Amino acid sequence: IQAGDCYGHGSRVVAHQNDGTTLYVKCVPMQWPLNNEPGECTFESWLSLEGPTVHVRSQLNNARSDHTQYAARGQELPAVYTNGNYYRLFTYAGAKPFTGDKLRQITKVWRSGAPDQVAGGPWDHWYATENWAALVRDDDFGVGIWSPGTYSFIGGFAGEPGKGGPKDAPTGYIAPLRSEVLDHNIQYAYEYELIVGTLTDIRAYVQSSRTNSRPNYTFRNDRQSWTLRNCTDAGWPIDSEWTVHLDEGQPLLVGPDAYWSAEKVPTIYLRAAFETQQDTARLAWEQLNGPGGDIRFSVEPDGQMHTYEISLAANASYQGTIKRLLIRPVDQGMKGATVRIESIGCERPE
Repeated sequence: IQAGDCYGHGSRVVAHQNDGTTLYVKCVPMQWPLNNEPGECTFESWLSLEGPTVHVRSQLNNARSDHTQYAARGQELPAVYTNGNYYRLFTYAGAKPFTGDKLRQITKVWRSGAPDQVAGGPWDHWYATENWAALVRDDDFGVGIWSPGTYSFIGGFAGEPGKGGPKDAPTGYIAPLRSEVLDHNIQYAYEYELIVGTLTDIRAYVQSSRTNSRPNYTFRNDRQSWTLRNCTDAGWPIDSEWTVHLDEGQPLLVGPDAYWSAEKVPTIYLRAAFETQQDTARLAWEQLNGPGGDIRFSVEPDGQMHTYEISLAANASYQGTIKRLLIRPVDQGMKGATVRIESIGCERPE
């Protein structure tokens, strides 16, 4: 944790700079639940003021002595906390993003008890289809967090709503979440914006700055937030392609949270090299409000890079809003089998 651990030990700052437009801090963060135990890593942040916003770029530089590749876990990117009078939490989690549709107020309050003793958990969870949420006062003024391309959010309020200052216990909380594999030596970077203003101001800023939500993932130097089940990859760094080992079990590649209309993405292009003993693979999808589906397609298991054009439009279950792609490269893993992927997306690779 950048701030320190739960025993009050702050992180050690090893470098800092202020050039008049950007604040830079590099620290050795602390393990939150442990007593004075620093992480085997450094954490860097660049904060730039731009009008009513703070643009933040952060990077984790891991140097973990344990080289095990662990399964992906949810990461707070970042965790935002507010004083007690900023207790009203709003977001958009509907099916008509960027149309001015009605906002949703998150009313979850964690008043007392250990987290595991709170019915349903201490925080609420939602799919933020406009990629933002905000904590505001009674007059609708406060701070918003916008994390482009991030849909899974958690948040709520702890303590007595509407009371307390910066040194008091009551606090509002928001965290955009992504599931990520954090290798022992990874350099993991992410960006977000903090927006100060009214709810109307915050939402208008996000709408004017929003990015394309159609699926396009190119594995030039990272995993693009894809994760693994029942398989491992070649680790960090990633250079031009994502190499996945399919040695056992039923390997599955899981795409990040997303949001697009099926009718606007009728075809997916996969640029990949299969070195397997199977001449088919499966592409699957999850719907935002539905069971999803899958399609089997032919592959060349020759270890050479090919572009696969996978038509989804004719599949009856490919409809509505899609929230994720998944790939099952083989039905059953086999020692020495691999797939190398350059890109997955709705645009044909050059």
